[in-house]
Amino acid sequence: MSAPAASSSGTERLYWLMMLAPCVLLALFYLAPVLNVLVLSFTVPRPGVANYAELVNNGAVQRVLWTTVRIGAITTVLALLIGYLVAYALLHCGPRERQVLLGIVVASFWISALIRAFAWVALLQSRGVVNSLLISAGVIDSPLSLVRNEFGVIVGMVHYMLPYAILPLYTSLRGIDDRLVPAARALGATPSQAFRWVFLPLSLPGLIGAGVIVMIFSLGFYITPAILGGGRTIMVAEFISVQISETLRWGLAAMLATVLLGTVLLLVMWLSRFMDVEQALRK
Repeated sequence: MSAPAASSSGTERLYWLMMLAPCVLLALFYLAPVLNVLVLSFTVPRPGVANYAELVNNGAVQRVLWTTVRIGAITTVLALLIGYLVAYALLHCGPRERQVLLGIVVASFWISALIRAFAWVALLQSRGVVNSLLISAGVIDSPLSLVRNEFGVIVGMVHYMLPYAILPLYTSLRGIDDRLVPAARALGATPSQAFRWVFLPLSLPGLIGAGVIVMIFSLGFYITPAILGGGRTIMVAEFISVQISETLRWGLAAMLATVLLGTVLLLVMWLSRFMDVEQALRK
């Protein structure tokens, strides 16, 4: 074997070894625990599908799942509405303003979810800043219940999810040809018609992709609902934690975790229809 061929063979072998190492680690530390959870959902407390029958027979489980889906959907819609406005503003503002706004959006990733949740508790509680301002302005006579309920959970979750909506939307909007809207205006369309008929349809794939991302994060969110919900608004992640640490119903918890994982995988598969992940990473 010639020297160049031997060198090429050694390089290829090294390449496969470098690929194999992370795959083995992924199998040991991710796939094995996930498979263990799947097995627990069918074997604890006894073999069978009794845990999955709770989806139909257990009213508490149904309420938790419905609460999770409802809050996740509301959070997604609000995050997309606000995120679209911010992304649209980023697209049409000057370079200096865009840099500042993007810096603010990116900096929000560095703030812990725990800190954000407690900050909202301080703002929304009965003697917090919001109620104090409303009472001092004469808008209300007594404090509003803004926290430890579904409203507080939605506010906190929308605040946390906004960057996950803004950045994909901005990337999608930036990829739209900026000559199309002026062309529509030149053909007689009003600004609102050009937006509805040209710009908005072209931005729909990014809008759907950002919505799926926000929904995926919302379904499994734990810290913000636990703190701002105050035990009154329980979502599936908190319910799973209660089943594991307090009631010790591991089979039920494993079943809910499996259902949640399956839902997320289906959403990711649907997301792949609207977003080219590989192309987004190359940008």
